[in-house]
Amino acid sequence: MMRVAVLILAFSCWLCEAQADKNNDRVSLYPGSTSCSDTCSLTSISQTLGAVGEKVANMVGKITHLEEKLQNTGKEVLELRSLIKGAPQVAFSAALRDSGSGNTGPISANTPLQYKRVFSNTGSGYNPSTGIFTAMVKGMYFFRFSMFNNINPHANSVVSLMKNGVRLTSVWDTSGTDSNDMGSNAAVIPLDVGDNVYVELQAHRIIYDDSMNYNTFSGFLLFTM
Repeated sequence: MMRVAVLILAFSCWLCEAQADKNNDRVSLYPGSTSCSDTCSLTSISQTLGAVGEKVANMVGKITHLEEKLQNTGKEVLELRSLIKGAPQVAFSAALRDSGSGNTGPISANTPLQYKRVFSNTGSGYNPSTGIFTAMVKGMYFFRFSMFNNINPHANSVVSLMKNGVRLTSVWDTSGTDSNDMGSNAAVIPLDVGDNVYVELQAHRIIYDDSMNYNTFSGFLLFTM
């Protein structure tokens, strides 16, 4: 577009020169005389040239502004692509049993539950052999877990979400006579690299699961810090 503006200006100058040459030819044919039409033509050309120059200047300003906006947009696109491409991806989800059915527990001590059936494990932060998620990226994370009780007449189920051995939140069912209760809980927590998160079955408690996958443990990275 800058080239177009320059071409317009050059063409206008050429017209003015051509008109001036024509007027000079008239003067040479009639030496000593100056007609009103010649003077008026020169005045008109000067006014036209001024108007064209003003328009070209405006066009140049607009073109410069558009070029700056285009450059800024290009930078923003590159920054966005860099953020998307460079952002770590961490997410996992798993169910308690990979086959069969039955109770887990009771156990004499608090024990991390090993969720064997892995649905997803992007980033490989979750270890199904231990049931523990280990943060490889510092950031803010979301975790959710669910629990199905022991389906006995006397409820006896308690599980807790743990971070580095510290209880964060729990789901429990230890009273009542109904035998098909379940619940879930969740938390959003900051993690440093190396922090461990897991679901713990409390001592002497029991949970039940089968192919319906009632007991699950999931988590994912919300954003880095």
